[in-house]
Amino acid sequence: MEFYAELRLRGDEYNDGYGNGMTLSGSETVRSLEEVSKTENETVFKTKKGHTLRVLHEKKGDVTICRSIFENTSSEDAVIELLSSFAIRDLDADRMHRATSFWSAEGKLLSQDLVELNMEKSWANHGFRIEKFGQAGSMPVRKYFPFIVMENTRTGTFTGVQLYLASSWQIEVIRNKELVSLHGGIADRDYGQWFRTVRPGEVFESPKAVVAEGTSLLEVCDKLVKAQSPRIASPDKDLPVIFNEYCTTWGSPSFENLEKTAKRIEGSGIRYLVIDCGWYKKTDDENWFVTAGDWNPSQVLFPDGIKAATDMIRSHGFIPGIWFEMENCGKESETYQRTELLQTRDGFPVTVGTRRFLDFRKKEVWDYLDEKVLKLLKDNGFGYLKVDYNENMGAGVDGEESYGEGVRQSVLRSQDYFRHLSDEIPDLVIENCASGGHRLEPSMMELVSQASFSDAHECTTIPLIAANLHRLIRPEQSQIWAVLREKDSKDRILYTLTAAFLGRLCLSGEVFDLSEEQWDLALEGIRFYQKVSHIIRDGITTAIETPLQDYTRPMGYQAVLRECEKEALLIVHTFEGGADPDLTSLLSGWKVKESFGSDLTSDFQGKVFLLEK
Repeated sequence: MEFYAELRLRGDEYNDGYGNGMTLSGSETVRSLEEVSKTENETVFKTKKGHTLRVLHEKKGDVTICRSIFENTSSEDAVIELLSSFAIRDLDADRMHRATSFWSAEGKLLSQDLVELNMEKSWANHGFRIEKFGQAGSMPVRKYFPFIVMENTRTGTFTGVQLYLASSWQIEVIRNKELVSLHGGIADRDYGQWFRTVRPGEVFESPKAVVAEGTSLLEVCDKLVKAQSPRIASPDKDLPVIFNEYCTTWGSPSFENLEKTAKRIEGSGIRYLVIDCGWYKKTDDENWFVTAGDWNPSQVLFPDGIKAATDMIRSHGFIPGIWFEMENCGKESETYQRTELLQTRDGFPVTVGTRRFLDFRKKEVWDYLDEKVLKLLKDNGFGYLKVDYNENMGAGVDGEESYGEGVRQSVLRSQDYFRHLSDEIPDLVIENCASGGHRLEPSMMELVSQASFSDAHECTTIPLIAANLHRLIRPEQSQIWAVLREKDSKDRILYTLTAAFLGRLCLSGEVFDLSEEQWDLALEGIRFYQKVSHIIRDGITTAIETPLQDYTRPMGYQAVLRECEKEALLIVHTFEGGADPDLTSLLSGWKVKESFGSDLTSDFQGKVFLLEK
């Protein structure tokens, strides 16, 4: 594999081949690069103006860590308009795999032959064929994940990449001959309104990317996912079960409701009881969404103070958790009008629907949140923090030399605040949520213990989304809703519980209204989950089988096999018309040791098999 870098400096001649306006790659600077030295882990180039460009490609275990470092060793300012995190030249591939994503439909696989994209080479090897994709703003998993796998269907080889970048990003596949080039990184001047001035003597380093090779899509994905190094807080290392009350109260938590829940779930094996949004409402009928931002505990919902609630939660044996949307504020909050704390574009506060955005580059914002978030966590004994993020600030904000750099710097400083919270409270379990899964990318996942897999709270597509994410994040971090209702049939409860075996089990709903028979099913599921959680954490997903395309009407079945040494989990769900699935090939070489769930003889049933060699 040949690693290089894409770099465009202001004033460069653009590449020809009809790509101008679609790509900034192949610039005058790149075409004139002079290789100075090359080792196993690094290639060093000089530009024609005397700058130094270091291309790092360090092999680490099963992956290669890539980044580009530009050093201005000239006597004049240099303005970068494109700098790749990774670039691979002369890749022999004819098919690409991407992970698409929209709200409550995260990670759906899109696999396309290059010929489907009209990317065959031309008769004269002239004219660029380009597929460029990415996103602009502060929700990095929107439309696509920052991820791609290229496949050679003739040789059965795969090359995959993940970008570690929580702001605007791009990936490009380019062809004008038989072989293709693949590169990506910060969304460039054309795509993300980004450029960066590097003064003489200064250095600019790209975000990192991770590259893996293998003989199957799932093998490459497993290598990429295992390369992620998350900060798992001490209380969360054994994959304990969560209870989050959001789908119980839908934004109106109260002491009374929490106490009823705590009494019901006491002794169940659940470790966290999380207070979700709305705990700050001044009146019971306020909309939690538009009033977020001031973070004053409600005297109506918690008349004795929120400390009384956390004390009560701990008295029942749980670690109390709380929801914040600390980077944004709603239009009915006082913070919404504090423009000195907010992001602006062209001097105006960036306003998206009912949301505005705090500017984490400002010390005043950190001071405000230390008082409102950090102090509240410490003073009230919270051990779990759910951080939500419910809008995207878009392609640009003021404050740097370019809009794109403004977004990039703002997101980096926001990530620094996550680190600050962890430093201040070392055992704090942090959950990454962004309207569900809009920030499920590696640089965010490395800051937290868990992440909300989706806002699919009670959908029949939950098993599909949860399985998709095995290709993209660690299942030990993928928190899956398991909402239980009094009206649920036995099969529905089992369908709900077994779906969560694809990641982290998070219960919700009016569990205090469940019958003893219903609650016994939940307790049985929790016990079985605890027995097999090491496979979820340490295993390798070797099969995801489903013919399904339409998420609005799931049909057929899905089977996911996750292997761990001499054990495995097989998680199966039937959809419409999917009863009695043929599992022969997946069970080959295994014997069933134990199982939990329905018998799979009807639609919308779920079952988990614990297998052994």
